[in-house]
Amino acid sequence: MYEKFYGLSEKPFRIVPNPNFLYLTAKHQNALTTLEYGVSEGIGFTLLTGDIGTGKTTLIRYLLNEIEATMDIAVIFNTNVSADQLLNLILQEFELTPDRDNKARTLDTLYQFLIKRFAAGRKVLLIIDEAQNLSLDALEEVRMLSNLQSDEHLLLNIMLVGQPELRIKLQQPGLTQFSQRIAVNYHLTGLDREETDHYIGSRLAKVGGRPEIFSQKAVDRIHQAAAGIPRAINQICDAALVYGFADGQKIIDTEIIEQVLADRGEMGLTGATLAEASQAITEPAGGVPQEVRQRLQGLEETVARLQAKLVLLNDAVEKKIDQYRDDTSQRFQELLIQERKRSDSLLSGYSKLNQKYWALQWLRDKDRKKAKPVPAAEEVDLDFGGAGEEEGTE
Repeated sequence: MYEKFYGLSEKPFRIVPNPNFLYLTAKHQNALTTLEYGVSEGIGFTLLTGDIGTGKTTLIRYLLNEIEATMDIAVIFNTNVSADQLLNLILQEFELTPDRDNKARTLDTLYQFLIKRFAAGRKVLLIIDEAQNLSLDALEEVRMLSNLQSDEHLLLNIMLVGQPELRIKLQQPGLTQFSQRIAVNYHLTGLDREETDHYIGSRLAKVGGRPEIFSQKAVDRIHQAAAGIPRAINQICDAALVYGFADGQKIIDTEIIEQVLADRGEMGLTGATLAEASQAITEPAGGVPQEVRQRLQGLEETVARLQAKLVLLNDAVEKKIDQYRDDTSQRFQELLIQERKRSDSLLSGYSKLNQKYWALQWLRDKDRKKAKPVPAAEEVDLDFGGAGEEEGTE
């Protein structure tokens, strides 16, 4: 609508993350370097956090454009799922077929895939965006995936991207093992005044515009209202260009910015106003009574202790199961050895008896051959007179 009026080839302040418009402030450059290091070295979990609209997703998309040709990558955006659903989503992103009725087969399918990619010399990266929405069970499932490794190398690199609540969640006692596996992490913050000025100028320059479209006083007010959050800056600047076009103003001054903020009520423009809105929704007028706050805090501490105890109990149960399995296996091994010894002893005794039997048979046959038995009476021819009678007759 306003592009031709301001000599722009396209809208410079779109809300949709676009890596082509990425402006690398010192903060974003440090974040990108941290992510590249974590991915290239494969040293464990990589964590990127930042307030809403600080450019996390844009940074991730930029990184993907740089590395996707050399790696197999799965990106998960839907994190309001159960642990099993998350595992199935991960396999689907890698174009694998999960076995929804058998989790063991699903994990084996993923493991075999990772082994094949490792043998082919390719790294595998899993990126989970909006990770602050993951349940504790889902986070534990993600941690367990990091156990898929060879003798010396991690087979799966995992990157978690989320809002500051993710850091708070990872500090819970039940996720201590998870936190210990995070090798590198970075937290993005808002832009300072100078960076805000350069950010607006960079966006305009990419579409053929002039940074002077926004006066310096207008930039001051934009930075103040947006608290340096890139997404909020985009919202204000885009609306200001619409207002300026409608009024026929070639230069955006503070009057236009104030009009934009007044009409929008600054709602949804800054991290500060979002936090205030959230607090206003969750707290009644006049605030929460101190007694209620204390009770809530006590309940939160109790839940945290119970979660810690549950983790310890689960660990103890797993150890007991492993010990029972080892003891049972050892007992079966001992019984098997005893039975083998008994069987060998019986076979040895049978062999000796068999040898004696045939030796006795041989001796009996030999004795029979030596003995010359006298024929029985009925076996002797006693017809001695037959021949004489015949002669006398003649």
